[in-house]
Amino acid sequence: MSDGAAMSLIAVVEDEPSISEVVSLYLKRAGYQVQFYADGLAAQEAFSHQIPDLVILDVMLPGMDGFALMRSLRNHSEVPIILVTSRREESDRIAGLELGADDYVVKPFSPQELVSRVRAVLRRISKEEKSHTDAPISFPSLSIDPQTRLVVAQGQGITLTAKEFDMLYHFMRHPHLVFSRDQLLESIWGLSEYIDPSTVTVHIRRLREKIETDPSNPIHLQTVWGVGYKFEP
Repeated sequence: MSDGAAMSLIAVVEDEPSISEVVSLYLKRAGYQVQFYADGLAAQEAFSHQIPDLVILDVMLPGMDGFALMRSLRNHSEVPIILVTSRREESDRIAGLELGADDYVVKPFSPQELVSRVRAVLRRISKEEKSHTDAPISFPSLSIDPQTRLVVAQGQGITLTAKEFDMLYHFMRHPHLVFSRDQLLESIWGLSEYIDPSTVTVHIRRLREKIETDPSNPIHLQTVWGVGYKFEP
C-alpha cells in the first residue's frame, strides 16, 4: 500500500447520492481512485474479489448495515476503515472502534476534513509497512514479530487487529515508559487532533483481554492513574 494518492483505491459505501457525489469530487481532486457502492451487500461482493486500500463506510445502509459489513471485512482483511455515522452517541462510536474501525466522522462533515483523515490513515499504514523490518521482541511470557505479525502470549499464538498489533509493538519497544493517551494517539494513529481519546481506552481493554491472564488485574499493560499507560515485561 502506498501513501501516494494516485496509487490508492478508496471504496466509498454510502447510500445517499448527494454525499457520494461530493465525497467523490474531493477524493478525485486529491488524486485518489474511487469506487462507490450504494449498499452493503454490493460492497461485500466486490470486496470478495478486490480489497481496496481504504474503505469509507456509512453505518446506516440498506441490505447490510455498516457494522455488519465491517464484521465481515475484519474476518479476512485489515483494510483501514473510516466509519461515517449520523449517530452522535459515544456508544455507537465505541461500537465501531470495537469492531475495528480506524477512524470515524459524524454527519454532517467537511469533505476536506474527510480527505485529510484519508491521507493521515494511509500515511500511517505506509509508515507501518516500512517498519516491518524491525527485529522481533521477546519476553518470557510474550513475544512479537513485526515481519510476520505474529504474537505469542503464554505460549499461544493470538490474533490482533492492525491497530492492536501496532499499539502492543509500540509498548514492547519502550518497556517501563509511560505514555499518555494523546501520545499514543499521535504514535499509533498519527492524528491526535482528530481521534476521540476513548479510542485508546478501547484498544487497551481489547489488548488486555488477549494478552493478560487476568485482564482485570493486568501484569503487562498497566494503568498509571492520571498519566497514561505503560508496558511491564
